[in-house]
Amino acid sequence: MSLEPSIKQILSKIANTIRVLSMEAVQKADSGHPGMPMGCAEIGAYLFGYALRYNPKNPHWLNRDRLVLSAGHGSMWLYSGLHLSGYDLPMSELQHFRQLHSKTPGHPESRETPGVETTTGPLGQGFGNAVGMALAAKMAAARFNKENFPLFDNKIFTIAGDGCFMEGVSSEVSSLAGHLNLNNLIVIYDFNHVCLDGPISECQSENTKMRYEAYGWEVFTIDGNNLDELHKVIEPLRTKQDKPVLIIAQTIIGKGAPHKAGTSKVHGSPLGVEEVKATKEALGWPEEPFYVPQVVYDFFKERGIADQHQEDAWNHKLSHWSEHYPELRKTLDQMLKKSVPDHLEAKMHELPIAGPVGGRKASQDVLTYLSNFLPYLVGGSADLSCSDLTMMKQFPLISAGHFEGRNIKFGVREFGMATMATGIAESQLFLPFIGTFLTFSDYMRNAIRLCSLMRQHVIYQFTHDSIFLGEDGPTHQPIEHYATLRAIPHLQMIRPADANEVKMAWLAALCYQGPTALVLSRQNLPNLAETSVSYKEGMGKGAYFLLHEEGQRDYTLVATGSEVHLALEVARELQKMGKKVAVISMPCWKLFDLQPKTYQEKLFGSQMGQGVSIEAGVAQGWHKYVGKEGITISMEDFGASAPYRALAQEFGFTVESILERIL
Repeated sequence: MSLEPSIKQILSKIANTIRVLSMEAVQKADSGHPGMPMGCAEIGAYLFGYALRYNPKNPHWLNRDRLVLSAGHGSMWLYSGLHLSGYDLPMSELQHFRQLHSKTPGHPESRETPGVETTTGPLGQGFGNAVGMALAAKMAAARFNKENFPLFDNKIFTIAGDGCFMEGVSSEVSSLAGHLNLNNLIVIYDFNHVCLDGPISECQSENTKMRYEAYGWEVFTIDGNNLDELHKVIEPLRTKQDKPVLIIAQTIIGKGAPHKAGTSKVHGSPLGVEEVKATKEALGWPEEPFYVPQVVYDFFKERGIADQHQEDAWNHKLSHWSEHYPELRKTLDQMLKKSVPDHLEAKMHELPIAGPVGGRKASQDVLTYLSNFLPYLVGGSADLSCSDLTMMKQFPLISAGHFEGRNIKFGVREFGMATMATGIAESQLFLPFIGTFLTFSDYMRNAIRLCSLMRQHVIYQFTHDSIFLGEDGPTHQPIEHYATLRAIPHLQMIRPADANEVKMAWLAALCYQGPTALVLSRQNLPNLAETSVSYKEGMGKGAYFLLHEEGQRDYTLVATGSEVHLALEVARELQKMGKKVAVISMPCWKLFDLQPKTYQEKLFGSQMGQGVSIEAGVAQGWHKYVGKEGITISMEDFGASAPYRALAQEFGFTVESILERIL
């Protein structure tokens, strides 16, 4: 199977255009990675010019193919393809590659550049995002496709390099993709035998083909600079693909550069003025900077008309489908909008959750309730659903060939799970929640960071949230994790005190246009009358009074999660001593920091007296609220293996110990 000569000729010209634009942009910026874009130029030409189904005039068309550049350092490859194919990325942006406020940052950012599906750079994570997108597409097809109405039949492509395959996260998601048989996923491995530091032979000698076949993938090995070989493998996959596919595309890094091609010198540094000039001469390319042959623009202009017709045909199909399945159309619209019912808060307050109850169990009750009328909620756990209580028991498990369920068993793959959740959110249809123990958020941290950078809507349910998980000991007891999560910009971290706050925490997570970490107790906690307040007066403010005496106070106690009821007990003892005391529940620092200064002063201003924070984690950050001379009842070392009541005595989280500290 070969391409028509005329198509092959124009694709070859597009490849050289990508090659030259990429090296020139990197040279002008005096920064960047020209090797991958030059080496993968034929792959880019074939995908953008022939294989991909997309519409540059509507980058968010629901049934478009997705193209993820997991090897994000090769960003100029993607920017060149987006520019040529007609996305809103003018030549001026390519000429300002890696410059302040340009749409062409050093690594692709989905919030900055039209056509960029996900933010990539930390290697392997784009791979995980792509697997999540593929799973989401299969779930969408299972829900909405009907006979004669294949609404969702798109493909997910990702371009990955050696580093992506070395990073362990790609192994996690590849294993699960094979298990679920995601036969809409196509991964192209830019196998150029070169790493940043030198030849790949110095650090890797595995048989990647055999590894992926063991995962359950179909694997092809081709010359990645040969358009006919690309076509022979990729073209048939549009109509028949039985498994996830890995295409090991052997390429020449920096292809076209006469003196640096095939070496690590071209990986992460500009070619140099003389090598750029020599490359143009070798390619027979004009000396004009950032030159694009008019025939290339003309080709993509014609292609753009065809792309629009393709989407128009799909919209026509959608219209007919909507007439036949009006209820499904309502569901689709609800999923696209992620709409939250107006009456939800009132219904949540009415939801009976008897205490004492662990935060994880209260959250499961809320989740079970919400999932009945929020069809976009899907989720799962890293082999802990029976413990972190993320299972929606009224819905089936997702499995190979059966994607109509809403529960995903990710296995013990925390990092992979987090990258996939971001990809699922990027599908536009689903709001994923994922669960594990709080201490294992360390495995996920970089994925959470990228999700926060993208402001993607993902909910993390972290349970076993303190030393009070007990006997599993310090390996499982989080200490520094509250602080590390709070440090991530745009991540909404909430540690609720009881079932009342758990309900409102879920409301906060649903309404926030970004990621939320729900941090929940294993042990049972009493339901507090003081927390039974409206969202506006409680959780929505991030911190609020549970106990408050007007005027100058002697003490202001502030706590989160399982330590809130302890703070109330301490306050009552102080009141018996004639002290004026306030107690503040502070489930979410981020929400509190958004409040007006007048409200913040009301809680922590000049009348607060001695500030005291009570939280079973490190003290880092608390002095911002309780003052430089404030007292922090905290953990500054690891915990121990023992029943939780013994741990409370050992580490000073009792009424008696706290009174001794503060009096």
